[in-house]
Amino acid sequence: MTLFDLGGRTAVITGATKGIGRAIAQRMAEHGANIVVSSRKADACEAVAGDINENWAKGDNRAIPVPCNISHKDQLQALVDQAVAAFGGIDILVCNAAVNPYFGPLKDIPDSAFDKIMETNIRSNHWLCRMALPHMAARGGGAIIIVSSIGGLRAGGVLGAYGISKAADMQVARALAVEYGPDNIRVNCIAPGLVRTDFARALWEDEERLKKRTAGTPLHRIGEPDEIAGAAVMLAAPAGSFITGATIVIDGGVTIAS
Repeated sequence: MTLFDLGGRTAVITGATKGIGRAIAQRMAEHGANIVVSSRKADACEAVAGDINENWAKGDNRAIPVPCNISHKDQLQALVDQAVAAFGGIDILVCNAAVNPYFGPLKDIPDSAFDKIMETNIRSNHWLCRMALPHMAARGGGAIIIVSSIGGLRAGGVLGAYGISKAADMQVARALAVEYGPDNIRVNCIAPGLVRTDFARALWEDEERLKKRTAGTPLHRIGEPDEIAGAAVMLAAPAGSFITGATIVIDGGVTIAS
């Protein structure tokens, strides 16, 4: 086994058909993991699973599609059940799916949008972790990775509720890391900065906003999905075996710049 070997392990990844989630699914498959590709749309899941099986899977590992809307508890349970039925268990869980239906100041956010952000970005992750954890414990351990955001570490004026939810995700990881450490289960967060994804399109397609962001970023650019995937592989693999309860910031240095 090498430091980044995921051979024989099974990873369930939400929001796995686009952006960061898709990159994580591809790279974990490349390092030997079985992948459960999940997002809301069945056809997208099937397309990405097919792509992984054709271009990224190595050895005997494979990807399967399991569509799931993380806002629905019964669909989350079905996701876990189908992963266990297909592969015998779960070793890695990546909670990547999230929503942000509101872009603007907190003083104007509708209650419905605030509730949707909190329920989807926090409660659904809690539900899914709770469902997967017994299966990990039964296999002698595992790794959970919650994709948070630097929005949970700093305030920007237009993503207040989203930032609150992402700060809470960091605490979810810390709490579960303490509770399940004795079961050899590690729980960590990744906090990306601005990454070129459809989800963040409103931020990087605005030329003035993008210019301001890159000027204040030491690397003078925004990130790409694959640059987040490497950290996810590390946290799931033996290379990350002594890391738990941590939040790894991947932002080109923007949070340390003046």
